Amino acid sequence: MDNALYVGLSRQMTLRRELDIVANNIANANTTGFKTEDLMVRTEAAKPARTLGGTNPVKFVLDDGVARNFSQGAMTKTGGDFDLAIEGLGFFKVQTAGGERYTRDGRFTTNPEGKLVTQTGNPVLDEGGGEILIDPKQGPVTVGKDGIVSQGPLALGKIAVVQADDLASLSKDGDNLYRNTSNATLQQAPNAVVHQGMLESSNVQSVVEITKLIAVQRAYESMAKMMDNAAELTRSAVERLGKAN
Repeated sequence: MDNALYVGLSRQMTLRRELDIVANNIANANTTGFKTEDLMVRTEAAKPARTLGGTNPVKFVLDDGVARNFSQGAMTKTGGDFDLAIEGLGFFKVQTAGGERYTRDGRFTTNPEGKLVTQTGNPVLDEGGGEILIDPKQGPVTVGKDGIVSQGPLALGKIAVVQADDLASLSKDGDNLYRNTSNATLQQAPNAVVHQGMLESSNVQSVVEITKLIAVQRAYESMAKMMDNAAELTRSAVERLGKAN
């Protein structure tokens, strides 16, 4: 296999990865609090395959990770008492079997024990790391813009809204959750505003992602055609050399 085929194959591998990411963005266009992702690529110089005196290195295309866009999604009014949205930087903190996790998905509810939980049953934590208990007999629940949960004059706790100094330290952990991969502790988000009765929509722009999808497919097809042409040139060269001998 010559240099053109090696380089083409490296590009096709990154295009397949990019296709998966774009498809995932489109699939999550209606997922509450979802943040769009993009593939990062880099080139790496390597020694070329056998050539006729060439000394320039061959540059391969490699997957360099995923960049996540944490920009604000649109706010959608639901009217639900336990539907919460964060305006500004910050994440809700929840407790899972694997430890503390973070999310922008504010579709909360209560379990049979009265705990405020996520859709998957993970308790939502307050600023002190405790769970928030709600007694339906005490009347309607209100959540202030500062995250304080109340029933009438009784304050039940303040929902923790935290932020990371380095957003790159947050890694996806399934169920619309993120985990902190750094040693730094997430701190309270002082400028975040909590809105009750609203949810943050995904920040995916479907038209943009569909355009990317088409571009990736065309690039993959173009690369496949280039590799076929390179292989045909190699075959023709071998046939001519064989006839010359």
